[in-house]
Amino acid sequence: MLRNNEVQRYLFISIGILIISTISISFISTVAAVFVFVSTSLIITVFLWMTYWRYKQIKKLSHYLRQISAGNMSLDVRDNREGELSILKNDIYKMSLMLSEQREDLKKDKQKLTDAISDISHQLKTPLTSMTVMAELLSDETMDDDKRLEFTHNIRKQLERMDWLVSSLLKLSKIDAGTIQFAKERVIVSNLVDEVIASLEIPLELKDISFQKLGDREVTFLGDYNWTKEALINIMKNAIEHTPEAERIAISFKENALYTEIIIQDTGKGIAKQDIPYIFKRFYKGGNAIDGSVGIGLAMAHSIITNQHGDIEVVSEEGRGTTFTIKLYKQVI
Repeated sequence: MLRNNEVQRYLFISIGILIISTISISFISTVAAVFVFVSTSLIITVFLWMTYWRYKQIKKLSHYLRQISAGNMSLDVRDNREGELSILKNDIYKMSLMLSEQREDLKKDKQKLTDAISDISHQLKTPLTSMTVMAELLSDETMDDDKRLEFTHNIRKQLERMDWLVSSLLKLSKIDAGTIQFAKERVIVSNLVDEVIASLEIPLELKDISFQKLGDREVTFLGDYNWTKEALINIMKNAIEHTPEAERIAISFKENALYTEIIIQDTGKGIAKQDIPYIFKRFYKGGNAIDGSVGIGLAMAHSIITNQHGDIEVVSEEGRGTTFTIKLYKQVI
């Protein structure tokens, strides 16, 4: 404390004033001189004691900050008293809470990245291994043409699957990173559904699945047309995959004062009760998943809807079909 230049200057000036004032007043009254000397000395002593106390508090804060930098966020230095040090303590505590939250967010992001890399590696490993084996077999000059065509077709299908997977993962990564700005435009649901069905006509025809659209043309919502279309396509693909031939899929939509509701209902084999809580998890495949399913379509649909401040729910019963309900709210409260 006494090594501080400001404290040294204060002591030098205070002692000088003490000596000069005491000597000057002693010519008038000895008693007054003693009183001035004692009172001034007490003032200097109190100042030194207060300065020492402040130095101790600052030392504690310095120790607290060192612990924060070392990663210990559990300390609490909040002070409800008035004063500059109390304000500083409270500000430091707020800063430590903010740093703690940021640290936790970074941990979560790191874990998400690790999980994503692990999932991607797992999903790409199988098709890559399969294509490697088929490519080696294709180098056999004695292979007949039919077998060669079959292997070539399989390699093409695997490449298409990998292309879709990488494209979907890139879209999901952009959504997770918050780099996508969802548009706010007036969307006519009837037109949106027509485009979704137009893009899925071939798989619907191949399985002879009938389609039914129910809803007024006036039903609209405020959101992103293209991304919502992407979400509906993924849900419809899931419905088509799990619906037997010659069955039915229906999309109905309606609007009220709070939200616009889109319902996709199929008469497929349904989802097992134990799988329902996890179907929107990335890379999750339930017990009724088809061969080759990646488990990313519903996760993407969920991310798209929730990032537009909407909700998506599912109700299903094995053997009796599945119903997805999307609610796009008119205003976020």
